[in-house]
Amino acid sequence: MVKYSAVIDTNILFAGLYSNEGTSFKILNLIEQGKIVPLLSTTLVFEYEDVLKRKQKQLELSNNEVEDILNAICEKGEEKKIHFIWRPQLRDPKDDHVLELAVAANCADIITFNIKDFI
Repeated sequence: MVKYSAVIDTNILFAGLYSNEGTSFKILNLIEQGKIVPLLSTTLVFEYEDVLKRKQKQLELSNNEVEDILNAICEKGEEKKIHFIWRPQLRDPKDDHVLELAVAANCADIITFNIKDFI
């Protein structure tokens, strides 16, 4: 079975955990099923952790649940090391590392709600 790999932006992770009715939730289910392999970098995982812990009450998650989610994503994901410094200088500099990961992974797909920041 050919697996689909993509960089999953933090806003998709948050939305999928916040509501079980949208596409983001479906994407998280596909990751759980092994049909989507999230491409990861250390920077992206730290961003996931930061956002989930800051919005923990809004998501109604305990510390252990946040850690379990992060561990599951890391287990299902594939780490890509970024061996060069290349800053794309996107509209939102906080998203540069997302594009940098996609380039390093030779991946054409970034799943995000912030499309305007990547064009």
